[in-house]
Amino acid sequence: MKKTRWWGLLAAGMMTLALAACGGNESAGSKSSGSNSGSSASNYPTKPITIVAPSGAGGGWDLTARAITKVLDETGLVKQTMTVENKPGGGGAVFMAEYATQDVKNDYKLFVNSPPIIINNLKKEGNSPFGYKDTTPLAQLTKDFGAIVVKADSKFQTLTDLLNAIKQDPKSVTVAGGSAPGSMDHLVAILPIYKSGIDPKSVKYVSYDGGGEAMAALLGGNADVIATDASSVGEYLKAGKVRVLAVSAPERLGGVLKDVPTMKELGIDAEFTIWRGVFGPKQMSPEAKTFWEETLKKLSEHEKWKEELQKQGWEAEYRNSEEFMKFLQEQEQQIGDLLKSLGMHK
Repeated sequence: MKKTRWWGLLAAGMMTLALAACGGNESAGSKSSGSNSGSSASNYPTKPITIVAPSGAGGGWDLTARAITKVLDETGLVKQTMTVENKPGGGGAVFMAEYATQDVKNDYKLFVNSPPIIINNLKKEGNSPFGYKDTTPLAQLTKDFGAIVVKADSKFQTLTDLLNAIKQDPKSVTVAGGSAPGSMDHLVAILPIYKSGIDPKSVKYVSYDGGGEAMAALLGGNADVIATDASSVGEYLKAGKVRVLAVSAPERLGGVLKDVPTMKELGIDAEFTIWRGVFGPKQMSPEAKTFWEETLKKLSEHEKWKEELQKQGWEAEYRNSEEFMKFLQEQEQQIGDLLKSLGMHK
């Protein structure tokens, strides 16, 4: 009897140990599973990444996307394969329609953009229902400014000369740019006009397919003045082919443009920044957002990125996600005012 009772107690004890072991294993397993899932999320990225340039090859967005992926790869800041994909159409509007609806949670597809993400969303013609609020702005990386440019032998020696001629007879001056009416070059062109109290709708604007074609029109005598990116005029200025009347920067630029006055210097309270930045999907995961905020900050500080900026003729301007969002809100106000002055706001 005692022996039977002893065996019973022994069996019960073994059962208790077995159950405890199972519970421990289960608990360890669930902890391990939780840890793995957390680790997997914090190990982002775990697969190849695409950066989209919503334009054809060779444009500003394309060059920016390729420069970013090149330097991130060379510096080892991103270990995963990165590819650039071109998605032209509607000045970025075609891509935005797809991205804002189909890639809303896709942490592995980012894109580069500039003021058109705001312009396309605000203007009446060719309006896009999607804008920067349908994304997660991650960082601004570069800045450029607008330039008002005439031929070297133009009768317009100064911006004041040009504005006086437009005041007297708006249709006597042909203004051109490398983007559609209501787009970036057009807004840069009418900025000093609008700020000088002239009705921008009275000015004749001719659009060309890109800054290169607009410059060819100017040099060929088919336009009196063009608005373009300041970074794109250096070679023409050095060759003595053009005169830059003003830039839309807050202060004078360096290099070959060091003698060009700002609009503010000329008594026109006007500035316009042509920024470029990186965006992610609207519902980006916190892990991916944190990764890109940290990585793009490191990129902005790296010597290889600074070398790339110099090579491309771009100016550095880094804003983190929060600062970038505030800046975009300010830009939205400015662009909205300009589009309203043209009667092109939606």
